[in-house]
Amino acid sequence: MFDAALFGSLFLTLFVIMDPPGITPIFLALTAGRPAKVQRRMAWQAVAVAFGVITLFGIMGRRILAYLHVDESSLMIAGGLLLLLIALDLLTGKTDEPKQTKDVNVALVPLGMPLLAGPGAIVSVILAVEKADGLGGQISVWAAIAAMHAVLWLTLRHSLLIIRVIKDGGVVLVTRLAGMMLSAIAVQQIINGVTQVVRGA
Repeated sequence: MFDAALFGSLFLTLFVIMDPPGITPIFLALTAGRPAKVQRRMAWQAVAVAFGVITLFGIMGRRILAYLHVDESSLMIAGGLLLLLIALDLLTGKTDEPKQTKDVNVALVPLGMPLLAGPGAIVSVILAVEKADGLGGQISVWAAIAAMHAVLWLTLRHSLLIIRVIKDGGVVLVTRLAGMMLSAIAVQQIINGVTQVVRGA
């Protein structure tokens, strides 16, 4: 049978990790300067990429990590370092250059992965799939994953209305704030990964 407790637990865990309200300013900063139609498409692409990555690791996560001889702590540290590089670009204004804002599909990287489908979300899904008992448990887990991505898409899709209000000056401010938040998230991921390494040593 459907396990409502498992569904709620995983959904809340993913909500906190993937953080739809927190990802909104980062999405606006990375997609600034593009037509509204393109931004809407990128919102969909980012969520689709995240869902694909989460699904892949939910089904074959342990096998992939074992094959590559990578543990969860290494994944978290690598993800944190990648996010830190992106955060520095936002803080220094490099994303304002035409090459960055026009040609690069940020819906794939960094939005889809590792911002949405980051190390924390991947590890949480791997553990949830492994712990789910029976068909009802598996249905509950995958329903929570699907519901979370639906919330992400709705959040990003409607966040585009904010751009119409804040205009160009506001976008620059949001970009800097997004860089600060993203750098904090990146450092925390690195700390979490290092902590796991130290505990496991």
